[in-house]
Amino acid sequence: MKRFSAITVALLLCGVAIAYTQRASAQANAGWITLFDGKSLNGWSPIGDANWRVEDGAIVTDKGKGYLVSNDTYTDYEIRAEFWVSDDANSGVFIRCTDPAKVDSKTAYEVNIFDQRPDPSYGTGAIVDTAKAATVLKTGGKWNTYEIVARGPKFTVTLNGVRTVDGAEDSKHASGRVALQGFAGTIKFRKVEIKPL
Repeated sequence: MKRFSAITVALLLCGVAIAYTQRASAQANAGWITLFDGKSLNGWSPIGDANWRVEDGAIVTDKGKGYLVSNDTYTDYEIRAEFWVSDDANSGVFIRCTDPAKVDSKTAYEVNIFDQRPDPSYGTGAIVDTAKAATVLKTGGKWNTYEIVARGPKFTVTLNGVRTVDGAEDSKHASGRVALQGFAGTIKFRKVEIKPL
């Protein structure tokens, strides 16, 4: 009988632990919308001639120049994206793209991924022509994580846990689409998520 009680208590504790873990996971993901499901390019439209495709759960391009543009428009949000780039890559995450047919740093905010940019202050971690990177980081040859917040005219960018842009302000673009850039080198994106604020 005592053995039966001990097994019952152990099973009960396991059940509580599993329920707690599931609840914590659900809270961590509350409000997040998956923009890339790891299987298809559904929800995105390509422009340009980059050879976008899905490989091993990631969006990949290594030829041509172009963008993948989200089908939906967003205003205030946080976006998380993991990316891998070769050392020679030129890429970026464009936010609030006002013209989905013509994406550039004049029609959107470009959160840059360009380790070899001649002026590194607007290289990886910066918002091109809006906010220089407070800390210049190199991202080539490894997986990295961007966390970008756009709330009204204020922006923050965190790269691999380091705040590279903190409270920059600009009001040119109030809302728009999200775009991923493929311009040079090998570029991969995975776990692209957005949370409206």
